[in-house]
Amino acid sequence: MEISFFGAAGEVGRSCIMISTNKTRVLLDAGVKFGKHEEYPQVEDNVAKKVDGIVLSHAHLDHSGYLPHIYSTGYGGDVYATKPTLELTTVLISDYMHLSAPQNVTKNGLKSFMAHYKAKEYQSEFSIGDMRFRLIPAGHILGSAMVHITDGRTSLLYTGDTNVAKTKLFDGADLKNINADTLITESTYGLATDVFQKEKDAAKLMIASIKDTLRQGGKVVVPSFAVGRAQEVLLLFDDYLNSGILPKVPIYIDGMINKAMRIHRHNVIYCRKELQSKILMSDYDPFKNKNFIAVESKAQRAKITNSDEASIIVTTSGMLSGGPVFYYLPRLAGNPVNKMIMVGYQAEGTLGRDIQEGARKIEIDHRPVELKMKVETYHLSAHADRPGLESIISKVNGLENVFIVHGEKSKSESLKEYAAKRFNANVPAIKSAYTV
Repeated sequence: MEISFFGAAGEVGRSCIMISTNKTRVLLDAGVKFGKHEEYPQVEDNVAKKVDGIVLSHAHLDHSGYLPHIYSTGYGGDVYATKPTLELTTVLISDYMHLSAPQNVTKNGLKSFMAHYKAKEYQSEFSIGDMRFRLIPAGHILGSAMVHITDGRTSLLYTGDTNVAKTKLFDGADLKNINADTLITESTYGLATDVFQKEKDAAKLMIASIKDTLRQGGKVVVPSFAVGRAQEVLLLFDDYLNSGILPKVPIYIDGMINKAMRIHRHNVIYCRKELQSKILMSDYDPFKNKNFIAVESKAQRAKITNSDEASIIVTTSGMLSGGPVFYYLPRLAGNPVNKMIMVGYQAEGTLGRDIQEGARKIEIDHRPVELKMKVETYHLSAHADRPGLESIISKVNGLENVFIVHGEKSKSESLKEYAAKRFNANVPAIKSAYTV
């Protein structure tokens, strides 16, 4: 079995890995990297269009956004993933096409990729050529999966993005009884110091900070990924509202978040059993919640920003790379009573990362914006922290090789030092290939 790395090697973004045997070639993910400019996987079109299948770990665009381009090159095969991953991918890519209009995508390519979905259930085995695949719950977002692969001689586990901790929506990654010779693991939080405080503790601090802003009549902007962080944050806010700890103020949701909420509701069987039972046994339904107000027009946005009411605005995009957050920030940034709360990973090269590291004079749509509003970060991550990543490595039975991807170089190298104590460990370079 050969592994070729076309993205997410020494970086976060454009995940794209090819697994090959003498007879079959399959891509694991096909994403885009966002930053000052978009970057794509370093795979030749004549290679990508001839693969025998594409398996998606989950719907986020850094794992799925390159699909329309691959189909635009003439690829006519299938995309395999869980049902919610395929549904969310359609929504996220449609939004991406609208906002970015990438030059490398044709109308036929965009139409074709949506016609080649093959939904697969967790733990059910399926074949592509002479390889057998199994999707295992990854705990990252709705429908996210680790991918187990075997050709009958060698076995491999690809984590995609994963979380080992329980959240409001999901149990952690299912690491029971996994056997694999080779592991390809993410390393978003791979530094030895990347140890998260308990989510309950982080949430209490965040809610206290939000209450302080609301008491002063301010507005709180929460930039969030439409899928994953937004739902976790909204369910958290709902709990604190219902308990009376958070004051009853409007909670606006903008961007693709509302569509993603509907998909979560339709696929609630992929969420934690406790959440399913709560919905089935009572009138409580967090995905159809009167506490959340969908923003559906520019006029409504203008009314929100111009009003004197205290409010919370949960809006895309999570790394401040575009979307409705670019409407709110220029209009709210000048008031020091207002606040921006960051709850997700901010990749190198993104505006979100610049602000997180202290930038207060920024540009939005080529216009200068001075951030006088407060900016705070709380780790409510959908990724495993360093102890979680170590637990994944330690729980794979029969492991010999570890490839560390999807992390800034320093984080991947740090996790490699840990893995190399017991296994053959590598941080691959883009366009590198290994035989296992």
